[in-house]
Amino acid sequence: MAEIRHFLTLRDFSREELNTLIHRAISMKTAWKSGNRDYQPLKNQTLAMIFEKSSTRTRVSFETGMTQLGGHAMFLSSSDTQLGRGEPIQDSARVISSMTDIIMIRTFAHVIVETFAEYSSVPIINALTDEYHPCQLLADMMTYQEHRGDIKGKTVTYVGDGNNMCHSWMNAARQFDFHLNIACPKDYMPNAELSEELADRITITEDLHAAAEGSSLITTDVWASMGQEEEQKIREKAFAPFQVNAEIMSLANDDAVFMHCLPAHREEEVTAEVLEGAQSVVWDEAENRLHAQKALLEALTVGFVA
Repeated sequence: MAEIRHFLTLRDFSREELNTLIHRAISMKTAWKSGNRDYQPLKNQTLAMIFEKSSTRTRVSFETGMTQLGGHAMFLSSSDTQLGRGEPIQDSARVISSMTDIIMIRTFAHVIVETFAEYSSVPIINALTDEYHPCQLLADMMTYQEHRGDIKGKTVTYVGDGNNMCHSWMNAARQFDFHLNIACPKDYMPNAELSEELADRITITEDLHAAAEGSSLITTDVWASMGQEEEQKIREKAFAPFQVNAEIMSLANDDAVFMHCLPAHREEEVTAEVLEGAQSVVWDEAENRLHAQKALLEALTVGFVA
């Protein structure tokens, strides 16, 4: 029996596997848009989609992706399952994995997806936890490859909270071989242990202007993530100096692109001018969640396709 592979962080795949997956995603996107829609490797297979955190892009992209690959996606919220009624995670993992072919989880604590993976008999995909959001980075790396080519050796600037997006960008710096500048307030730094481990790949600073200089890609996230709404006013004050605007983009390289995982709050973390501007690739980035995740679903079930 083949080894079960999971995708909980970018580190679950090697650099070579990740690059293969990115190029495969671009190939699948090109084929779909050209009308070649007969490839259905997941026919008669089911993806269980467990949502403890709501989402637009995650649900639409995974559900559509399974349909395009010939399979079926099953939406499960906490209120639809015994998970929301206190059933042990390991029990749910054993049961759900015995009836489905692959499981996607969007939840809070990262240990939930780790426990699911430990007890599951099918691949587990982390569709977001409080610590990591690796699926978004697949779409981001795919988008940069489409617009500018290989990101290896470039400088990327992440602006904002040291959250799950920041941690995933940190992992991406190592896995895709680029340098990451992180501009954030001192009280909102990323995980200290991860920062120490990746010290040779990252530079953390409170100086946004310095962080943006020489960057090929600038990306940001909302100031208050899901579940932090009560902190909104406090965070608005702390993050006010960390808005991505035309001045900040002008400090980056002339061919720099702007990314945002969405949803975006215009005139908070980013101005409408930048979000809707010529350097913004956010709409391609959002669409690429679909194609990057199709390549991921294929890799975890059929295997990597060059």
